[in-house]
Amino acid sequence: MTTLEEVQTRVHVPLVQPRLPRQAPAIVAVIAAAFGGLLLVLGMGLVGSVILGVVAFLAVLPVWSLVIEGRRGATDRLMTGLIWTSFGIAVVPLVSLIWRVISKGAGRLDGTFLSYSFFKTQIDQPVGVYHAIIGTLLITLGAAVISVPVGVMAAVYLVEYGKGNKLAKAITFLVDVMTGIPSIVAGLFAFALFTLIFGPAYVSGIGGSVALSLLMIPIVVRATEEMLMLVPDDLREASYALGTPKWKTIVRIVLPTAIGGILTGITLAISRVIGETAPLLLIAGATDRTNMNLFDGAMTTLPVLIYGQNLRGDAPAEAIAWGAAFILIVIVMVLNLAARIIGKIFAPRNK
Repeated sequence: MTTLEEVQTRVHVPLVQPRLPRQAPAIVAVIAAAFGGLLLVLGMGLVGSVILGVVAFLAVLPVWSLVIEGRRGATDRLMTGLIWTSFGIAVVPLVSLIWRVISKGAGRLDGTFLSYSFFKTQIDQPVGVYHAIIGTLLITLGAAVISVPVGVMAAVYLVEYGKGNKLAKAITFLVDVMTGIPSIVAGLFAFALFTLIFGPAYVSGIGGSVALSLLMIPIVVRATEEMLMLVPDDLREASYALGTPKWKTIVRIVLPTAIGGILTGITLAISRVIGETAPLLLIAGATDRTNMNLFDGAMTTLPVLIYGQNLRGDAPAEAIAWGAAFILIVIVMVLNLAARIIGKIFAPRNK
């Protein structure tokens, strides 16, 4: 009888596939870094040295793997390196942006900057961005109050009631169209609407909320629709079997099950519109005072303030713009954290 060792000897197939040492990627990375450092010393720019160092890593490691592990191992090493390189390319601009905003804007923050507006009652009174923070929060809150009920109910209709319906197809088409409209078009729509109702030269925070809601609604609809479609039909059928009406099944079973994803979609929608400038310049205007009334008078938001200070171009204005940008990023981060916490609180628990 032929033993396994004899078969292995005849066909020349090793029982154990040779592998590169576990430290191989680190070794190649050190070699590639040394190569990039050498190019930098020889006079090449930092960006070019980094790019050529990455290319050297992507070339050396697969070739080494091809010699030791064979074609399949080399392909795996190459694709893994490309994936990590793509991840680095995506992360580097984000980290660079956040670092630049923090380094230039964090130092500007203090109690005065957060509690004063641009309106001066005394000559030597300091200035701050309190009026812009209030304007940003109020206008975004108004947009969320308009967008969230409309978006969630539209998604519920599309998933629960309108399958195969012509009206549902029309709504889906309109949502797709609204997803791609430029923000300035939303601002023009709100400007035209409120001009027809209240007359020319009308500006208010609620007009900005309406403009931003046009940008928020399609995101909320899409996110909610995808989350509702992920809810298993078994849950719905079990509720129906117990005699529960459809509306109560949606309220008690479907929406609580998908609440985490819905809140994430709402947060993404808010993060999408909170940095808009063009539509708010048209309908919300700008002011140096703190306006708490969303329905009367101009309101300044942080993006509009940043835009205005950037137009001035002097050093104090630049410092104010960086400080406002840092506050805007902090607000978005707080919203994301709040959405995650709320999603965990209201998410269904496994018993």
